[in-house]
Amino acid sequence: MSAFLKSMTKGFTLIELVVTVAIVAILASVTMPMLQITVQRVKESELRSNLRQIRDAIDAYKKAVDEGRILKSVEQTGYPPNLEVLVDGVVDVKGPDKFKIKFLRRIPIDPMISTSKYATSDGHAAEHGWGLRSYASEFNNPAEGEDVFDVYSKSQQLGINGIPYSQW
Repeated sequence: MSAFLKSMTKGFTLIELVVTVAIVAILASVTMPMLQITVQRVKESELRSNLRQIRDAIDAYKKAVDEGRILKSVEQTGYPPNLEVLVDGVVDVKGPDKFKIKFLRRIPIDPMISTSKYATSDGHAAEHGWGLRSYASEFNNPAEGEDVFDVYSKSQQLGINGIPYSQW
């Protein structure tokens, strides 16, 4: 074999490079939508978990009021006046040391709202992003009021299941 033919067999041809780039492009176009769905599922899982944490804390607060561990007036429903109370705590009137009952370490963020921030334990930076529903508001038209009966996401996006995040 001559030296000229040996030098021609080293390296890749233009066709081989074009085919390789085309294969990589096809693989990338298939994996990108799958990656986006995976990211959305992770956010939805976090939303579900955060809603559960807050709702469990609201229920625990209501149970403590019903047991007489937290004082309430006749006009109050027994639900917390705001989410910050769940973090700051309330004095246990039945306890011997009158210590504070705390229901959350911090207010979880709404992962569907990108501007949300964690609230600190001292109540500062309470921009948590949740919509609040009072006990007196209608189910179909949630509105804030004197207490917090439920929370919901303010996101207008649809979940993978087709239900808006605000209805979760």
